[in-house]
Amino acid sequence: MNRKILIWSITAALAGFLFGFDTVVISGAEKKLQLLWGSSDMFHGVVVIGMALWGTVVGAFFGGIPTNKFGRKNTLIWIGVLYTVSAVGSALANDPITFAVFRFIGGLGVGASTIAAPAYISEIAPAKDRGKLVGLYQFNIVFGILIAFLSNYLLSNVGENAWRWMVGVEAFPAFLYTLFALTIPKSPRWLLTKFRNSEALGVLKIINPDQNPETLMLEIKDEMENTVPNENIFLKKYRYPLILAFLIAFFNQLSGINALLYYAPRIFTEAGLAESSALLSSIGVGVTNLLFTFLGIFLIDRLGRRQLMYICSFGYLISLSLVSMAFFLHWEGGFIPVFLFMFIASHAIGQGTVIWVFISEIFPNHLRGSGQSFGSSVHWVLAAVVPSLVPVLFSTIGAGMVFLIFAIMMMLQLLFVIFMMPETKGVSLEELSKKLIKDRNQAAN
Repeated sequence: MNRKILIWSITAALAGFLFGFDTVVISGAEKKLQLLWGSSDMFHGVVVIGMALWGTVVGAFFGGIPTNKFGRKNTLIWIGVLYTVSAVGSALANDPITFAVFRFIGGLGVGASTIAAPAYISEIAPAKDRGKLVGLYQFNIVFGILIAFLSNYLLSNVGENAWRWMVGVEAFPAFLYTLFALTIPKSPRWLLTKFRNSEALGVLKIINPDQNPETLMLEIKDEMENTVPNENIFLKKYRYPLILAFLIAFFNQLSGINALLYYAPRIFTEAGLAESSALLSSIGVGVTNLLFTFLGIFLIDRLGRRQLMYICSFGYLISLSLVSMAFFLHWEGGFIPVFLFMFIASHAIGQGTVIWVFISEIFPNHLRGSGQSFGSSVHWVLAAVVPSLVPVLFSTIGAGMVFLIFAIMMMLQLLFVIFMMPETKGVSLEELSKKLIKDRNQAAN
């Protein structure tokens, strides 16, 4: 693999590390904050926890605009700035509203990163390595999650203000990431959409040394010439990739993955574990997530995206059904953590590895930012709604029923994989655009 492509991909993927860290670091502080500020379950879930998630929704919804207009690289730099400001501000907050505002700012960075980072990596990666390189973004997400769980555990006993250290320590990696993002080149495919041909040619010579860069430029331009100025992803001819992006994002969150990650210590406590054991089990979630994401990245360009989704769907069904039964039948102690680790492994090897790769592949170059924005927005609206409701749902219908609903949703995901999901491994972005849009629309007509 081209060494420079790998370095640039890792640099862009570090936005995922901050995504994972920022998203999960709140799990170690949220119970303390609820007691400190005397928040009700609804206020705590919707405002203290939920504002970061709604910031992510806004970042995902509008992130396609700077990604398309100012470029993938410049957007990644500003994402680092948002993370840094959020970490410092959250650590210094003295009331729930100020805390929520700064968490909202961090959420903007998370949402925008799910658009800019996968789009950037997919556009510099050769087709044969695209899955594993874009998968580095997800690997960094789960690495950030693991480090957040570990950081929370190590900082949990530093005193009354341990929560400030938990949420504030993110400022250090955020600042370093911002500096690293300054060193990467602009995406050649984005440069071509702006008719900056000479700059694009220079980057293409580096990322495709074995292929004539002029030939690749002609392929990209040919795909661009078949587009209509000022069109959008909601046109009839883009219906198929739009539906694919919606469904993979929908099922990702209806698995309950973010509900588990945000409330892992609380769920383990409900299962009968002591508080310190619950925090240690949360680290186990992070380790399992990391190991199976690594396995997913290893397999994604070998088995393909669709095969991993089959494995994932069956794993979801088995593990979520067992978790639900454990809560209904009061199998307390060691059972529930084991079943939840099975669930995390299933997610990591499938949905976790596939979603950002798949969404970054199925839209044409000139609409990739908008398509990423749509898929990410669906993902994050649900990521905001589902975890925000968890405290209330656990206290009303119970944890067993909540996990049963997630299991039913995963049966529907399996049907989506069987009947709708195409395989995208090893195909150039331009050929995929032709296959999923032009050829499909001609067949429909």
